[in-house]
Amino acid sequence: MIANIRDRKALSEISPGALSAYARSFGWTKTGTYGDHSDVYTAEGLPEILLPRHQSLGDYASVVSRLLEIFAKAAELDELALYRDLVTADRDVIRVRASEGEDGSVTASDGVRLMHGARDMLLAAACSVQNPQRVYRAGANKEANTYLEQVRLGQTEQGSFVVTLLSPVVPPVIQHALIDEVALDDDPFERQITKRLASALAATREAAERTVGGEADAFARAVELGVSANLCEALVEVIDPFPFLNVSVTWARTRPVSVARNVVRFSGSDVPVLREAARSFRDREPRPDVDIFGIVRTLARDEAEVDGTVTLLAFIEGRNQSVKTVLRQSDYERAILAHKEKAPVIIKGDLERIGQRWHLLNPVIADVIRENDVVEDGQ
Repeated sequence: MIANIRDRKALSEISPGALSAYARSFGWTKTGTYGDHSDVYTAEGLPEILLPRHQSLGDYASVVSRLLEIFAKAAELDELALYRDLVTADRDVIRVRASEGEDGSVTASDGVRLMHGARDMLLAAACSVQNPQRVYRAGANKEANTYLEQVRLGQTEQGSFVVTLLSPVVPPVIQHALIDEVALDDDPFERQITKRLASALAATREAAERTVGGEADAFARAVELGVSANLCEALVEVIDPFPFLNVSVTWARTRPVSVARNVVRFSGSDVPVLREAARSFRDREPRPDVDIFGIVRTLARDEAEVDGTVTLLAFIEGRNQSVKTVLRQSDYERAILAHKEKAPVIIKGDLERIGQRWHLLNPVIADVIRENDVVEDGQ
């Protein structure tokens, strides 16, 4: 079937950068200029074409319509298929493809989860670009959330249930032979995010396999590649309802890389591993400004130091556990007295789990609960 596109608004969605990138990919090269706003491109065995430099031309839609006809003939595609290629040529395309029912549909609730999880995956990648961490307060990352406002939801596709996210990409000022060889910092922020997403998904896939193979620290070692509790939780949301799921990134033609498309596949069996990885990441993240009620068990201080190390026996996550902390001189003196009197203490600080041990950071003794205090409270 031959489809011709004549809708002016639809034609105007194709950017000049997308047109020039597509022309170059088929062998056209720039050989001159035409007027103030167009360039001349030629190729052996193909017609000469004029490519507009910007969309402010009064007849821009007509020019694009004519170029569609020429490109479609050169690529042996119908114009509708070509249009889909061109309208995304200046964007990185993230596709989250789920297994579906026999009629190509999913339930409404599963579809909503798929869209929400796809968005959260991209947000997790955006948060990890500058400073990879185990857990993010994603809502507080202004730059990442501003980027998401630029991402568009693409059209649905036939053959499976696909959520498509379109991430804008600025073409390079200087054309490199292979953009993959350029450092991540040399890319615009939008491309840094999609590259981070691709690497983080691949690292998550590998970490899940290594964990099943008995490597307990596989996810911890993948944090530097963008793996986080946020990413694992987003993946659980999109994978859980389906037997399998593919996430792919197709790179913008206007900023090409050596591999045109990256694909990572997940299945329902990955969900328990990813859920446990997310829980483990969050358990090891500092819990800010908590109150620890406990008994001072040990004290240690070097002769040359004024601060001292204290180990508490405290009730955490349903059982008694040891918590180590370093107190300033005044609080350390209070801890010594509490230890002598066997009096419980309340210490405020940031609770963090390092390995199998709990540590309290930025501690301050809020109170020492002496026996007389308890009696007086009970009267």
